[in-house]
Formats: sequence, structure tokens, C-alpha cells
Amino acid sequence: MTATWLNGAEANASPALDLRALGSEQGIAVAGAWDGISAVLAKRAGFRALYLSGAALSASMALPDLGLTTLEDVWRAARTVVRASGLPLIVDADTGFGEALNVMRAVRELESVGVAGIQIEDQQFPKKCGHLNDKRLVSTDDMCRKISAAKRAATTMAICARTDAAAESLDDAITRAHRYIDAGADIIFVEAMTSREDMQRVRAEVRAPLLANMTEFGRTPHVSVADWTELGFELVIYPVSALRVASRAMEKFYVALARDGNAEAYLPEMMTRAELYDRIGYFDYEQLDAQIAQTVLPA
Repeated sequence: MTATWLNGAEANASPALDLRALGSEQGIAVAGAWDGISAVLAKRAGFRALYLSGAALSASMALPDLGLTTLEDVWRAARTVVRASGLPLIVDADTGFGEALNVMRAVRELESVGVAGIQIEDQQFPKKCGHLNDKRLVSTDDMCRKISAAKRAATTMAICARTDAAAESLDDAITRAHRYIDAGADIIFVEAMTSREDMQRVRAEVRAPLLANMTEFGRTPHVSVADWTELGFELVIYPVSALRVASRAMEKFYVALARDGNAEAYLPEMMTRAELYDRIGYFDYEQLDAQIAQTVLPA
């Protein structure tokens, strides 16, 4: 029978185990995906894991990354990305949607739709983008309570702990990382490192799988996946890159269409109908429908 999501084609029985296996390697590029089509295209390009960014999701909703998205918003997007791709997905849960019990609920809800890993950060609510000024942090003890709660709620999900302390002191960020590992974090994410020396020091002093954020237009200098591999980082996320590219392309198209009243000039830039249908498996679903119809029709 034709394979589609409806009959289990994209189902992944062990997404968290797959993510942990990737975390034992080095230099794994993780593409940002915020909806079904971005997830499908990233998988088709060969990515082995995906990342649902709070910044990308909020931007897709025309909201700033200031803690305005809800658990339901994130859950719906995560469910779609997992369904569309079947790949291990790390979800940016910002500050965990509250305190310990809220974090536990977030873990359970996201794990129920096949999310492989959850990321929580040590900013106070409402949080800010990690590459902006004037971030306020919770105490190390408070963050450890959230990590411990997440670990207690998870059955297989990996817990990624992000610290924003490097904006003030790399020493503090590393100290917090050690505490977060003791509290149960499986992966450590030191946000907004500003130099290769900082990256080398984090790798040398933090004994856990490391996630690097290769976001654009921030505090962290551009580093290739090959360089992150050389530095010894396991996972490298590109959280908003595809959204930036897509947003620029859409803006240019809308401006041209409003100005010219004609989309013909953009036809070479568009996916054809056949290409789009191929990406979303249109004909596979159509064939599945026909096969099922044949099985129920009388002879």
C-alpha cells in the first residue's frame, strides 16, 4: 500500500533515542522548522534533526520574541513539524511557561506528540531574545528546580538547558552549566558566545553534549558547521535562517505584485504545481485513497 503519514509512513517510534544518538556525534547541523512545509523541505534536503525556535514561531505569528506564545501555540506547531517530517525535534520552550509544574506539563504535552527534546532557559519571564541587552536571569537554584521537574516528567525526552549568563560572565555561564548537568540536563546550550576562545573554553570545561546557536545578526560570530565540529560541539542549530530567507522572498514578491499587478515575472522563482505536489506527497495520498476505495467496493 502507498506510504503516507495517514498509514504510518513518517511515524518515529523513538525520536528521543534518535536525538540522543545524534548527541553522541559532533557537528550535526539542525535546521529550524516552524511549520509543515519547512519541515518537509528540511528533511528532503537531508537534515537529520529539526529545531522549533520560539523566535521563528513568534515571528510567523507576527509577534516579537518576548514570551507571548503559549504552550498551545508551541504544541500545535510541534505536532505539525513532527507529523510532517518524522525527524527528531528539539522544541524551544523559552522559560518553560511558568514554574516547576508548568514545566512538567510542557514536557508531557510535547512528549505526547513525539517531540524528542525540550529546551528551557534561565531568563526571567517575560524573556528576551538571547542576543539582546538587559536580560534578567532567574537564580541558579530556580533553574535547577525547573530542570529537575522536566527530568521527572519526561519518559524519554532529552532536556536541553540554556543559560544566558555569558552576556555578563562566561565564568557564571560555565558554573551554571555544571549545576544544570547535576540537576539532570542532557544537553547544554550556552547562548551568545562572542569569540572562538569562549567556545573553546566552554567545550573544555563543560562535560556534556553541547548545542551551539548559529543564528544570524547576533553576538556570536559566524562559524561553519565544520568549525563547530572542530571545536567539539555536538549540535549546531540554525533556528531562524530559513524563516529569514522565506520572509525576504515573500516581501519582495508582495511588493512586486502590488506594484505591477502581475505575478508573471516571478514564475521562474516559484515552485511549480507539480513540484509542490511532490514535496507534500499529493499523489501518494491520492493513490492511498484510490487503494482504499478499491478494497471496499463490491466485486
